[in-house]
Amino acid sequence: MISRQPQERMNATTPSTLACAVAPPAPVASQRSKETGCTKSGRVMIADDEPINIKLIQKYLRSAGYHEFVTTSESREVVDLVRSTRPDILILDVVMPHVTGLDILEIIRNDPDQAHLPVLIVTASTDEQTKIDALELGATDFLHKPVKPTELLPRVRNSLVLKAHHDQMAAYSKRLEAEVAQRTADLAQSREEVIHVLACAAEYRDQETGNHVIRVGRFAGIIARELGCSESDSELIEHAAILHDAGKIGISDSILLKPGRLSPDEFELMKRHCEFGERILKAQPSDESEPFLLHSRRPVTRSPVLRMASVIARTHHERWDGTGYPEQLAGEEIPIVGRITAVADVFDALSSKRCYKDALPLEQCIEIMRKERGKHFDPKVLDAFLARIDEASQIVVSLADQ
Repeated sequence: MISRQPQERMNATTPSTLACAVAPPAPVASQRSKETGCTKSGRVMIADDEPINIKLIQKYLRSAGYHEFVTTSESREVVDLVRSTRPDILILDVVMPHVTGLDILEIIRNDPDQAHLPVLIVTASTDEQTKIDALELGATDFLHKPVKPTELLPRVRNSLVLKAHHDQMAAYSKRLEAEVAQRTADLAQSREEVIHVLACAAEYRDQETGNHVIRVGRFAGIIARELGCSESDSELIEHAAILHDAGKIGISDSILLKPGRLSPDEFELMKRHCEFGERILKAQPSDESEPFLLHSRRPVTRSPVLRMASVIARTHHERWDGTGYPEQLAGEEIPIVGRITAVADVFDALSSKRCYKDALPLEQCIEIMRKERGKHFDPKVLDAFLARIDEASQIVVSLADQ
């Protein structure tokens, strides 16, 4: 049963929330100035199997200005009423038929939504063990029968003050979590945009579209997932692989845009894009005596994406058989992220149209890559990619160059 008494207006303002009666950080002293003559906010629930006890407690609380009550003399209703009416305080008798007050208290304290509900235990017992049991279960305070207003009112008031402080802090924490989540999402979005801009800058110089780097990232991500990497690690690899050719920014146009075959000397210079990419992504100066960044005398790359991308940039042209560049690493000497990106990069080169060639059919791409299993490619990485070839082919279509 929920009862509401007419509210007296104070300064022409009707309190509508708990904060009126107990709003922190308002001084508690102002609330102590009067226990009567003002309307206090806060829903009080009273559970006692004796209706006369409920009426007596209501009388004392009404005289102090409390006006909203939830009452029950049926112990089996208490928990459901707490959940449905969400009182600000529960005054709970210990000895009731069917379900005891201590049993109810235990259920309430195990409910995360009600864990901080103030519960005043009412008992006629002088047994210390009852008090100990109630405290261990999370009772807020005790009232002894017969209940006296001088004991009841301060306990209710203080419990509601603490409840209001907790509710305000919980609301603030929730708002703060939402703001942090939004700012984290904004930072992640900004990071992805910067990565794409940097990657596309290199691709535009090479007369390729930005979709190439996005496709390579997607291919790398599905390989990582097939190899059993966690979702967070797979996303990290996907973002980092986008920057595999960032070092092309450091290659001269005469080499990068040359329409014909590169000479041996030109190809040696072209190979340096791996080194340039690593340095750019690590924010390392090209010459320690003349830093290209004002603060680059110390490592400035702390981003996990950029750290991984620097490894990929340097190693994605290494080959499983040790005939790649720039260091002729072989087998598992090549970091796994480099081996993954090598497969992703070559597949995209074969399956997409370039200014000097048409896209090859999917079957031909697969045939060419299988011939390089154990030569160019790590067998397990290639096998993982081919196991997800249907997904890869969908990426080719959805991110096709325009």
